[in-house]
Amino acid sequence: MRHKGSGQKPDDGHFNHLIHEQSPYLLQHATNPVEWYPWCPAAFERASSENKPVFLSIGYSTCHWCHVMAHESFEDEAVAALLNTSFISIKVDREERPDIDAQYMTVCQIMTGHGGWPLTIIMTPDKRPFFAATYIPRESRSGRLGLLDLLPRIIEIWETQPDKVLQSTTQMLAVLESTQPERSTRDITAPVVDRAAQYFLTHFDGDFGGFGSAPKFPSPHQLLFLLRYWHKNGAEGALTSVLTTLEAMWHGGLFDHIGYGFHRYSTDRKWLVPHFEKMLYDQAMLSLAYAEAFQITGDSFHKRALEQTLTYVLRDMTAEQGGFYSAEDADSEGVEGKFYTWSLDELQAVLEPEEFALATTIFSLEPEGNFLEESTGERTGQNILHHSRPLGEISSAMKLEPKTLLDIKERIRQKLFAARVHRVPPLKDDKILTDWNGLMIAALARSAQILDNASYRDAASKACSFVLSEMSDSRGRLTHMFKRGNARAEGYLDDYAFMGWGLLELYEATFDAAYLKKAIELTQVMLELFWDNTQGGFFMTAHDAEMVLTRTRELYDGAIPSGNAVAFNNLARLSLITDDPAFRDKADQMRQVFSASIERAPQAYTHFLSAADFYAGPHQEIVVCGNLTSAETRHMLSIIRSQYLPDKVLLFVGPPTTSVGLSDLAPFTRSFSPAGERTLVYVCSDRTCQLPISDPQQLVDALGLTRRSGI
Repeated sequence: MRHKGSGQKPDDGHFNHLIHEQSPYLLQHATNPVEWYPWCPAAFERASSENKPVFLSIGYSTCHWCHVMAHESFEDEAVAALLNTSFISIKVDREERPDIDAQYMTVCQIMTGHGGWPLTIIMTPDKRPFFAATYIPRESRSGRLGLLDLLPRIIEIWETQPDKVLQSTTQMLAVLESTQPERSTRDITAPVVDRAAQYFLTHFDGDFGGFGSAPKFPSPHQLLFLLRYWHKNGAEGALTSVLTTLEAMWHGGLFDHIGYGFHRYSTDRKWLVPHFEKMLYDQAMLSLAYAEAFQITGDSFHKRALEQTLTYVLRDMTAEQGGFYSAEDADSEGVEGKFYTWSLDELQAVLEPEEFALATTIFSLEPEGNFLEESTGERTGQNILHHSRPLGEISSAMKLEPKTLLDIKERIRQKLFAARVHRVPPLKDDKILTDWNGLMIAALARSAQILDNASYRDAASKACSFVLSEMSDSRGRLTHMFKRGNARAEGYLDDYAFMGWGLLELYEATFDAAYLKKAIELTQVMLELFWDNTQGGFFMTAHDAEMVLTRTRELYDGAIPSGNAVAFNNLARLSLITDDPAFRDKADQMRQVFSASIERAPQAYTHFLSAADFYAGPHQEIVVCGNLTSAETRHMLSIIRSQYLPDKVLLFVGPPTTSVGLSDLAPFTRSFSPAGERTLVYVCSDRTCQLPISDPQQLVDALGLTRRSGI
């Protein structure tokens, strides 16, 4: 069993400078014997006045190895003595300060060839790094220096070879500057998109889904890209790879079959053993992937996976005010996965004998467990509940109708869920982040459209209202984080881009033009604050934000799409809706400015490629004219919303109201109006519209709809 500390020393009355912070991660370290500072001027001023290097540690509240390093080293008096005597120590929550994390993570990757968390940086009082690493053990082992040996060596170099330190930092900054995307005037071409798709098809694991070997990450933006590639190019392999992966992830231990929701990633090829933390952004992006798969296939499996994921979010990750919490930890009682795994004795204590026998087959239980101790590989007696085969195969083997199997599984699940409630739960990181909330709003709003689910729409609306009222100021600028009743940290590019995405999806879910108006306003503020007037594209930080090392433009996709990619897609959609030349001009520039970087490794930029593909067209601009209370209108909308149309924008013109008018935001819709009681649908491309359609079958024909089945 994998053990780790809480990252927090027992409270002996000692507090360091983190005690007044709001971040759960920083508060975990507030009683460490290390004299931690948050990132603040006072820390750097003290480092400068005392001529001490800065020891910077970056992590987040649900990070496994962050907790391990905290337990081994930052709760240790000997390590603390070294740090307190010779360094100024700073703790940063990467989710609270992604700008700091992004720059120093790039430094670590340049210096060491890899990255990860905890991120350890040692730097000068003016923030220039000269040493980087990830997890560092307390004591040296296996040829790897531990902190007790490393820290004295760093101090010796600092005191005896200052010129060497200066030379190292100067070279590092020059290399950092050179990593920024170079300006290009070329377009992103079809062969570049083909290369990205072929990369994934080449690395597709046909046996277990996903791409490459262990560890395997969900990376749903890659799946969304492959769905679009299939749609435009008819590449059956792209569709197969996505559907296989979505099925394998849900059947495996990556999905929590008792409480629902996806864990962060799988440590093995089969999606069986996850790192058990749950992140809000994974739930959002995977919801979008399952929703689009359901549009394509009509398969109830994808609908069920989507609904279960959203059930988890709305039950466990939603604040009373409407915003969404950030994450849940992997651990409880100091043991990773303890909340989620089961011994056979524990299961027998909850289930009736017949239910236990059925659960053994349904959830692939093993007497010695299937959860291995990480360091020894020995079985622990604990089981990760999963399906080793698709449910259809299990029902056939058990000679049960599929629905009967689902009913049995649900009865067992409810009993286990009720029992699990009495366990010590993992830590919930209850800070609310604007960017991740934008992703979740987009996912809920899209799901509301596809499934015609008012509760999803209402949850998205409530979260949006919370962010716009509690996490923005009178200037229309967003803040990044909300905790303990307070909003803090000026918003980053991702906050504006992802909230813009959420607002656009929410408009299509509600047809309330106020959401479209706010999306336009946020995009305009984003252009004012983040646009690079020299090279093009968006900086991560605003022009008046704190300068860390340099202003960077993040382009590659990580666990979530890059802010530049989402901003590009928003600009592309808004240019179609509003016909605003400013949006079209900026979208044109973005398509070109990053093309050289993308050509070198297109598989790292899948969300940007999806946006570029959308912008290149052809598009469908669909305008529905009618009354939302009309059954005829709702039927026509259900036809449109239930189908996979990634190249469309959907607008609605209803009876005149005193609220925000669509025609003021999308002038080309002024010529459209309802025709009495009839519902009319205009299908347009590049502002050229077909004759209005009032017959559902004609709408199906005009859109060229096809629903695949049996895949």
